[in-house]
Amino acid sequence: MTGVKVRDDESFERALRRFNKFCEKTGILTDIKKHQHFEKPSEARKRKLAAARRKARRARMMERD
Repeated sequence: MTGVKVRDDESFERALRRFNKFCEKTGILTDIKKHQHFEKPSEARKRKLAAARRKARRARMMERD
């Protein structure tokens, strides 16, 4: 179970923000969204290819700088 301990001098909103950031870093939310509906194998391939293209484009942009 994922959780964060609320510090004595910390507001609830700040603790909630830390929790959301922690979940985002660990990939929990993306995993939940990914498993909410069935993804056809062809859609998965398209998504992975698009991610690879974005990653390659970012790498090329970083090379130029």
